[in-house]
Amino acid sequence: MEHVIKGSTELNKMFAALQRTTAGLRRDFGEVENLQQSLRSARDFVHKAANRIEESILSDLLLVRPSAGILTPNMSRPGDGRDEFVLALSGAQNFVRGNPHFAISLALRSNDETKIALIYSPIDDRLYYAESGNGAYVFSAYHSTRISVSSLSDVSEITVGYNVSDGRPMVGDFRCTGCPALDLAWVASGKLDAYISDPLDYAEIAAGDLIIRESGGRIEMLADLVATNGRVEM
Repeated sequence: MEHVIKGSTELNKMFAALQRTTAGLRRDFGEVENLQQSLRSARDFVHKAANRIEESILSDLLLVRPSAGILTPNMSRPGDGRDEFVLALSGAQNFVRGNPHFAISLALRSNDETKIALIYSPIDDRLYYAESGNGAYVFSAYHSTRISVSSLSDVSEITVGYNVSDGRPMVGDFRCTGCPALDLAWVASGKLDAYISDPLDYAEIAAGDLIIRESGGRIEMLADLVATNGRVEM
């Protein structure tokens, strides 16, 4: 297989599975934009579209590792007990409202460790990805560039992404984008200095966890999810 992005053959096969859904997903997004007069219709449509995304990608991925288990926000299927694909559509509510800020989050875990991670923004065709021990990258316009977290540490200068519901005070120049997977990718690439969220479905953050760690950042999943550049104390 000819490699499209810097990394292993398996990584490239996973990216190819994501790309094969792009045409249909973009078509679905165009349909959602036409359904904005009825949010109920838009939500129903996006729910069905998300199911098609899962089916399409997972059918391709099981050709890569047929015995792997599957974890998504909607289903869990045991496999051989060693390998597992973790998949989620992040920012689904943005998708519902015709907002292009959403992404597909995909990870391959082996023996309870994430080995490959991809976060793909299909509307602007931008991929954030990492392999364990090999750093983190962004791929766009047929070119891969290594990414790293920001170097800011002064709280008065930082930009923080939030996904919280308790009305707590927000620190720094804050953002609430509605797409946790891309927020994590933005911490990894220095667009955000930190990200704080209420607990999330693991399927939505598995890929971002590895990408942040491979880019030099830090992530903790306790009462809250807190991801930082490793220099900011939150």
